[in-house]
Amino acid sequence: MENVFFTKVLRNPIIAAVNTIEKLDMAIDSPCEVIFLLTGDIFNLKKIVDKVRSKEMSIYIHLDLMEGFSKDIVALKYINENIKPDGIITTKSNLIKFAKNLGIFTIQRLFILDSLSLETGIRSVLSTKPDAVEILPGIMPKITREIHRQTRLPIITGGLIKEKEDVIKSLNAGAVGVSTSKEEIWYM
Repeated sequence: MENVFFTKVLRNPIIAAVNTIEKLDMAIDSPCEVIFLLTGDIFNLKKIVDKVRSKEMSIYIHLDLMEGFSKDIVALKYINENIKPDGIITTKSNLIKFAKNLGIFTIQRLFILDSLSLETGIRSVLSTKPDAVEILPGIMPKITREIHRQTRLPIITGGLIKEKEDVIKSLNAGAVGVSTSKEEIWYM
């Protein structure tokens, strides 16, 4: 699965971040090849994943934002065995480690608020070794470069990506992809 993610973001580095169910069809109809699902629940998650995959798009679900699932190993095993997304996104280091043991593609999400969160985040990803790291907010090219330099992991930027210039700066700083919920950017 790892190669599929990187192949798709190499072709189109814009990742559709779907934060409401109403945006799902717009994301599926967009030129994006990858969807980060930031909404969903125990009742609709399988249907959403199947719908996205039927369109030959990849879908990575943000475990921390799924309703009706506990944020633990049992929920992760259930999602992997029964819902079968292309991978997961989480801020939780323990879930990254367990998901990797299950062979699931992992994206560790980091919120960079200050120097301490930067240092802690770098230590965390060096320990967990996710397949990729998503940093928020994504409008910090210097931080993108710094995290990539220290971890040597693929970086995705997200959060506060509002215009073409933000995307260009992120990619020039070394990000492999840019996730955004702004539909206009999906068509760049």
